[in-house]
Amino acid sequence: MARKSPLNGKLVTLIGGNGFIGSHVAQDLLERGARVRIAARNPEKAFKLKPLANLGQLQFARCNAMDKRSIEACVNGSDAVVYLIGTFEGNQKALQADGAGHAAKAAADTGAQAFVYISAIGADAEKETGYYRTKGMGERQVFDAFPKASVVRPSVVFGEDDGLVPMFADLVKMMPVMPVFGADSEFQVVWVDDVAAAVTTALEDPKSHGGKTFEAAGPEKLTMMQIHEMIAEGQERQRVFFPMPTPLAKMFASVPLTPINSDQLAMLEEGSVASKGVPQLAKLGISPKPLSLFIDRWMVRYRRNGRFTETRAW
Repeated sequence: MARKSPLNGKLVTLIGGNGFIGSHVAQDLLERGARVRIAARNPEKAFKLKPLANLGQLQFARCNAMDKRSIEACVNGSDAVVYLIGTFEGNQKALQADGAGHAAKAAADTGAQAFVYISAIGADAEKETGYYRTKGMGERQVFDAFPKASVVRPSVVFGEDDGLVPMFADLVKMMPVMPVFGADSEFQVVWVDDVAAAVTTALEDPKSHGGKTFEAAGPEKLTMMQIHEMIAEGQERQRVFFPMPTPLAKMFASVPLTPINSDQLAMLEEGSVASKGVPQLAKLGISPKPLSLFIDRWMVRYRRNGRFTETRAW
């Protein structure tokens, strides 16, 4: 007989739960019998989760993470809370740091037993990069308000329908010749379901995992160039990739309306690999899956004739 999860019947609020990671955390929680509240600016984006829930198991709340009272209203009554908001635009301090701090305090004040903050490998309150700096500030505020919180720091996250893979897959499909930003930088990209499992595992046992920081990194180091090449090979397409020179990359990132900004460029050039001395997924009982395990199957739909192709497509 399967073990009943400690989260069974508990109310877990996911602030920012309508996003890529949040939707996978929600699925994991629903499978464990938890009641899930999706609190987000646009919670309707998570309506796709409805068929996965039993009657009364899933609820939605509109939440403004820049409004302390809105956060408090959404957190009220929760047994556990996960703060998932991340952004490369707008007021990063308000969304990634202050909002997380308000949520952690509200969770502590209303008796929640567990809190998880989704940060990022490289987070540091002293860094120049806005994303990493405000994530680091968020970690500080969360631990100040909820000392037994858990922090999960993912590397770059991949999945079949969102994140790194489909973004690059669409570009590789369209462009015979393609520049690669941060071509030689190394990444330990991590599967979204492994990140979700880290979150739910931390929530299940806050006595063991509370007050700690965990990094979620994949098992293999890949350069950004290698990732592009894997995607092209999976699509059975011959592509020419060339490293984008740093001066040109910086000029490109500084132009409005481009698909990459200065923060993202700096992060690409820095890479994202596991840190020494920081607990990894193995400490949560998770064996991370490599991108190479999935890429060939996921790229079938991008091939010229889909599942029916037998020859190489240009």
